[in-house]
Amino acid sequence: MIMKPLKLIALDAEDLEILSAHLQDAVGIVGDVCYRPKERRFVMILNRFVWEESGGRWQRGYERRRTALHFERVTACRCRGIDPRTKDGVLNLLAVRFSPAEEPSGHVDLIFSGGATLRLEVECIEARVKDLGPAWSTKARPDHEAAEAPVPQ
Repeated sequence: MIMKPLKLIALDAEDLEILSAHLQDAVGIVGDVCYRPKERRFVMILNRFVWEESGGRWQRGYERRRTALHFERVTACRCRGIDPRTKDGVLNLLAVRFSPAEEPSGHVDLIFSGGATLRLEVECIEARVKDLGPAWSTKARPDHEAAEAPVPQ
């Protein structure tokens, strides 16, 4: 089955949760993170796992797609656990969360494995996700239970 490219917009916290679900386990590199303070824009290019095709079940093959994550009205961008000089550093996105301040403003946290976080201070939620091209196949499916399982002694 050929799937249409994903295009989503988030304008509130509930929308952002849907965006987060589609981006869970997306992988990118530090060099594909771009904050433009004069334009108040944040963009990140990721390879997202196509959860909507897996149906939540194990199967022989899965898909990934190149995707752009884009936020407008960003007043600041801070990082923790990420070295911006390490352009080839790998980032595995786990979740996107919004915490309100004086609504509609607040901050959006992009939470990555290993405790890394990008925090975007925003005037309001204005985010987009858009697939940039065709899917490619992968045999690996993200498995958080296996990743969190204790190592046998």
